[in-house]
Amino acid sequence: MEEEEIKKIAEIREILEGKIKDLEAELEWLRALLNFINSILVEKSFKRAGEMARPAGQVKAPTAEAKPLRTIPLKTTYGEILANMIVEEDQIRIVPAPDKRFDVNTPPFMQFLIERILEKMREKDEDLARQGKLMPDRIFSYEIEKDGNILREIRIKNFDLRREREIRSAARWTFEKMYEKMLGTSP
Repeated sequence: MEEEEIKKIAEIREILEGKIKDLEAELEWLRALLNFINSILVEKSFKRAGEMARPAGQVKAPTAEAKPLRTIPLKTTYGEILANMIVEEDQIRIVPAPDKRFDVNTPPFMQFLIERILEKMREKDEDLARQGKLMPDRIFSYEIEKDGNILREIRIKNFDLRREREIRSAARWTFEKMYEKMLGTSP
């Protein structure tokens, strides 16, 4: 009787191992499919369901203007205001001081702030989305608003406190270096 029980238990184990292999293969296929879908969404600039076209007759409810949670002045080491970093619930806006005209072609704006800081944050989030670790609508993003070559505003979405601090520090340093170049005092 004991030998028969052992045979049945061994058969059950084989069935379970086969089922586990099947499920692992299915899971691998589902992960590959999810990565493919995430890459398409990233490429096609994912839109939330609320932003998609509404049937005729439906009107989007008016929303209140985003109120700043805090405004952080970005100053030179001597205390002169270069820009204001306006932190709102869902975005950061960096707006140069009214008396400052920063040309986006002045180093280190593109080479440092955009390419090494903001773009790297976006790329990291896109990789996480491709791996299925981040929802596509939570990917870090930014927009640069300019008038000709003059910076008007940088808008940043999908950030956390750590990134907010890093952006503040990098933006302050960048604007100070640009300001020094404008004044002709850079080394």
